[in-house]
Amino acid sequence: MQLAARDDFNDYLIAPDPARAGLTRAVVGFDQTGAQIQISVVEERPLTIFLNSQEIVTAMTIGDYPDYLALGFLRNQGMLAVDENIIGVDYDDELETVIVRTASQTTYEEKLKKKTRTSGCAVGTVFGDMMEGLEGLELPKTTVRTSDLYALAAKINRTPSLYLEAGAIHGTVLCQGDRPLVYMEDVGRHNAVDKIAGWMLSEGVGAGDKMLYTTGRLTSEMVIKTAMMGVPVLASRSGFTAWGVEIAQQVGLTLIGRMRGQRFVCLSGEDRLVRDIDPRQIVEESPKHRRKGSGQ
Repeated sequence: MQLAARDDFNDYLIAPDPARAGLTRAVVGFDQTGAQIQISVVEERPLTIFLNSQEIVTAMTIGDYPDYLALGFLRNQGMLAVDENIIGVDYDDELETVIVRTASQTTYEEKLKKKTRTSGCAVGTVFGDMMEGLEGLELPKTTVRTSDLYALAAKINRTPSLYLEAGAIHGTVLCQGDRPLVYMEDVGRHNAVDKIAGWMLSEGVGAGDKMLYTTGRLTSEMVIKTAMMGVPVLASRSGFTAWGVEIAQQVGLTLIGRMRGQRFVCLSGEDRLVRDIDPRQIVEESPKHRRKGSGQ
């Protein structure tokens, strides 16, 4: 007997809203036969993040949840301490800026001297000392049920999203057990992760029993961000980089990639997998629900 997915999207705390104004634009073009067509394309716009009076970075984003993006970016870069006293997050739509205000001085000036650019899509930004936050870090040894992995993948890939509407976008989902909780999308996979980190920081949500599911590649940056958030499991439809695997093994992160239908590969934390279901019981995905496995 094969297990079919249940298309029930009402239990997300935050889910994609493909119909939200301003996220896509209708564009007229021509197909391979020369016929005129109209398609939806994803919008992207700049968002400048300030920490108090200091400009930190300008990111290209789809423009939803700017407060979560700013909080998560600063937290994942180590510019906000876990116990930081945040007194305000102010977003100005016309100026396309968001200002995160703290009660006391932070250490961002020194970090700005070490700013570098990564090779990730949408020009992800990290800092030269980004590895410092991993020193001595050991994530919880959380077990992962393979039945939960399959259930999550089936539901997430059927959830109405900007990807299914227009493509050219990444998604990251915060999950607990077999339930997807918060599903964020953006033009850069790191932005989607930062939005989830910002939501967790804003809502005071613990990370020890959570998992991140992402559509993007499992690079060093993705692994570092997940570890900095304290999330012990990271899974993806896409593949791995060697440094990403090495860091995952170093901090005890369970790392699972190439999740497509009945198949997946675990390159870190295999001893924490509980294989409680026969993969042959899993229904293979319909092509219309499949996401590309190369980072989109």
